[in-house]
Amino acid sequence: MFECKKTNIPAPEEIDIPALIEKYRHERDKRMRPEGGEQYAAPADHLTHDTKEHDPFTPVVPRDGLDEDIDVAVLGAGWTGILAAYHLTNAGVTNFRMIDHAGNFGGTWYWNRYPGIQCDNDAYCYLPLLEETGWMPSKKFSDGKEIFDYIQLIVDKFGFRDKGLMHTEVTRLEWDESIKRWRISSDRGDDIRARFVIMAGGTLNTPKFPNIRGLHSFKGHKFHTSRWDYEYTGGEWDNPVLDNLKDKRVAILGTGATAIQAVPYLGKYAKQLYILQRTPSSVDERPNPPTDPEWVKTLTPGWQARRQENFLRAANEILPRGAPDLICDFWTEINRNINAELEEEGWPEISMEEFMRRREEMDFRVMERVRRRCDELIEDPATAEALKPYYRFMCKRPLSNNDYYDTFNRPNVKLIDVSLTQGLEAMTENGFIAQGQEYEVDCMVFASGFEVTSDLRRRWGFEDVVGRGGTSLYEYWGDGPKTWQGTMAHNFPNMFYTGYVQGGLNGTTTLQFGTQAHHASWIIAEALRRGVAAVEPTQEAQDAYLQRFKEISLDLSIFLNECTPSYFTNEGDKEAKWFLFRGWGLGWDNWVQMQEEWRSNGEMEGLRLDEPVPA
Repeated sequence: MFECKKTNIPAPEEIDIPALIEKYRHERDKRMRPEGGEQYAAPADHLTHDTKEHDPFTPVVPRDGLDEDIDVAVLGAGWTGILAAYHLTNAGVTNFRMIDHAGNFGGTWYWNRYPGIQCDNDAYCYLPLLEETGWMPSKKFSDGKEIFDYIQLIVDKFGFRDKGLMHTEVTRLEWDESIKRWRISSDRGDDIRARFVIMAGGTLNTPKFPNIRGLHSFKGHKFHTSRWDYEYTGGEWDNPVLDNLKDKRVAILGTGATAIQAVPYLGKYAKQLYILQRTPSSVDERPNPPTDPEWVKTLTPGWQARRQENFLRAANEILPRGAPDLICDFWTEINRNINAELEEEGWPEISMEEFMRRREEMDFRVMERVRRRCDELIEDPATAEALKPYYRFMCKRPLSNNDYYDTFNRPNVKLIDVSLTQGLEAMTENGFIAQGQEYEVDCMVFASGFEVTSDLRRRWGFEDVVGRGGTSLYEYWGDGPKTWQGTMAHNFPNMFYTGYVQGGLNGTTTLQFGTQAHHASWIIAEALRRGVAAVEPTQEAQDAYLQRFKEISLDLSIFLNECTPSYFTNEGDKEAKWFLFRGWGLGWDNWVQMQEEWRSNGEMEGLRLDEPVPA
């Protein structure tokens, strides 16, 4: 769609890498907190609306509890659940329900309606099934409303809408050996007996709040960004004119992916805006051209898979010699620049060690370019310095926005750096305390993220998941996940996992989770076809997979030892057993090939197959 070039980065001699390494270490250390994930309030203490009684976007309708038997329960109706439903339907499995606490399909794209919301990945990669639906995004980075509407299109086109069981929170799952089914309890009084369960809750589904002294004493208005209150701020999801804030003093806590999109709107409309920052994000520019209809005409079958593969190479692996960077944004800049310099040198043969050396150097150069943007765009030198990201490129989710830095030039906007006190000190009846000073505000907006943690009870919210012989999954995975192919676990028959659980990693999350859902759907359909009541990895097969996973595991020392704390690093907890990006060490293609070969073999190797219970 447009020519992709090397970015204007500083030359190697312009940066002092040893000095930057020391600076990175200093910035990391002052943000480390010994309590790790415990710095956030317990889920029971969260301030989000109780979806059992109130959903700000869809009225909660009372209903009687269900008492039924089904083939498959898909827990979650976001992208992962939708793709599971798509693959189940394609496999001929139609007796399933999709259970979700939201009021409609969409997952994070249902709940997150804050002003300025966009996906920060290339929409032609991120939005699945584009060829299957014949639909195209309006621009490179889709708005949240467009994504939500596209999800509804998929649900209706492929016939899932009647499968949704909304405003329903699963409370407990327990395997009943006598009927070889999962008994699913919910807050609606349901007793659903599902032969199979696909855990499709996603990664960003439970909002979290910081564990701040006096959190509940504040008498002003407060809400999480995933429950945006347009009745208070004014405006609407697709027309965020926040004119009710013209006489309001507002604070927003957090400067991650959500905040950098919402802050420009808050700064534009609020009487006063305080931005509370612990760790600055790297915020690059965001060219967001509309989709060119002439480009669309040139696309041939398989184009989306080829584009997703190109993104995988350009962002996560090695872009082949001479290969174009089809994505051409901040995600792919490092590899794109390396290839451009290799081309300038006549494509010399280099070792993997040399490539990694170049990649490390390019990381420092690219991050220095991003830091220089702060000086170019922000008028106050002290504010510009406080907004500079001093860490490696993937230590904290990279972001892009064209209006975020300019917002700090507004006279009504003030950045408050809380890194020296490792976070906000306290909240009071009238506001908050930072650096010993009380600031009075009318509204506190929490852009504090979601439960991305190794504590599954916090992340999933279930009372327990109990498998064969009364085995609790929370206890079984207490020292880290134990799976076969990142898909199933011994002692937990007919249960399938998705997300970042010992599987292959792909930069396009919808492709990764959809591939996992496809594998689960194939096994379910095959078990039903064969009349098998239960499938479960044998202990031997699981042990063999775990041993191989350990042998080829990637070195996480950069994240554990060098990165500033974030959900990417389990808040810097070196003892955590579950890190977001601990995946199959031989790469995505190898993992997918392994599963494809296993399916084509047709022998269901490694799985115990149980006969049906006699009538």
